[in-house]
Amino acid sequence: MGMNFKNVLALLLILAIIAASAIIGIYGLEIGNVKINPIRESMRLGLDLKGGVFVVLEAETNATGDDLDKIMNQTKEVIERRVNIMGLTEPNIVREGEKRIRVELPGAQNASDAIEAIGKTAQLQFIKPNGEVVITGSQVKNAEVVFEKDRGNIPSVALELNSEGAKAFQEATRELAAATNINDKIIAIVLDNDVISAPAVQNEIPNGKALITGNFTLEEASELAALIRGGALPVNLVEVQTSAIGPTLGIDSLNKSIDAGTIGIILVFLFMLVYYKLPGLIADIALVLYTSIVLWTMVALKATLTLPGIAGLILSIGMAVDANVIIFERIKEELKNGKTLRASVNAGFSRALTTIIDSNITTVIAALVLFQFGSGPIKGFAVTLMIGIFASMFTAVVVTKILLKLFISFDVFRNTKLYGA
Repeated sequence: MGMNFKNVLALLLILAIIAASAIIGIYGLEIGNVKINPIRESMRLGLDLKGGVFVVLEAETNATGDDLDKIMNQTKEVIERRVNIMGLTEPNIVREGEKRIRVELPGAQNASDAIEAIGKTAQLQFIKPNGEVVITGSQVKNAEVVFEKDRGNIPSVALELNSEGAKAFQEATRELAAATNINDKIIAIVLDNDVISAPAVQNEIPNGKALITGNFTLEEASELAALIRGGALPVNLVEVQTSAIGPTLGIDSLNKSIDAGTIGIILVFLFMLVYYKLPGLIADIALVLYTSIVLWTMVALKATLTLPGIAGLILSIGMAVDANVIIFERIKEELKNGKTLRASVNAGFSRALTTIIDSNITTVIAALVLFQFGSGPIKGFAVTLMIGIFASMFTAVVVTKILLKLFISFDVFRNTKLYGA
């Protein structure tokens, strides 16, 4: 009796954990200060599900090998800084191939504005009338928007220069302030070959603080300050591909995918139940746990769910069942050969294991290759597929086995007909 009581307790505990993980996943949980959001609210959604903008930029450079690698990594860093300054949530910036960078901005509405701000080379130069460059953007320590009180509070950009820049700027302004002709006093402020402001120098500026004035709107001044702060891109970038996906289209895709996934899972559940009876029911319970593990893992890893990612998820559910099918068929064979139920279950699992491990290893290798060489959405597919494979191995092999053994320990579940034999 003691043994059976322990088994009942163990069985109920496992079922309670599985049910809790699914229920919290669907509805969330709030106890006192502890709040867990439902998976649907916690999951980062990719561009194709949330809507937004993506652009593929290609660098115009003849560099190769390590030099190219260095330039591309620098470019990626500058783009990341600029995107973060723009305050967009969950940007995804990845290198694609040798010379391309893919920028995905979920939730961004205006493609052209976002891309313009990202792709500007932002080469800032202060140039004397004789064409000599006094300072460049690399000598600027900080740039921020200020309002000029004496000019009716119009926005300008205040620059703080590093020591090297401050020294050069002081020398240049001393020289230009002494000029008698007004045209010889002008310092042109040039951004990406466009003169954005051409103030005349009145007196020497010794403290490394410069001001870019022009007829800026607040937005223009903010963007200019952000570009200067973000730093200059080491290369010129050309737009190769751009696309904007509306949020309604994204939500529509998400809902359809969830519906398709739900129908797929229900059909798999029914098939297992009808064809494999009790083991099928156990496999279905393990599948609920499997789905929870995959989704919670994605939330924990802050992985981005994309349409191909959902496809990877559904595919790995099929593979999880696949492992169970191999095991249950083995158990049936052992039962037909006259072995006892317990012996059949043990033999079924141990004999099926090598086949399962082999088939899963090949899929993991394929997923790793896709992850290494694929672009954004393909990487998403590879990530969910890999998470799915490891979760399916655990649930199909470990959890199903524990549950089956617990069920077998009760007399009521010992009839071999319940196992499809």
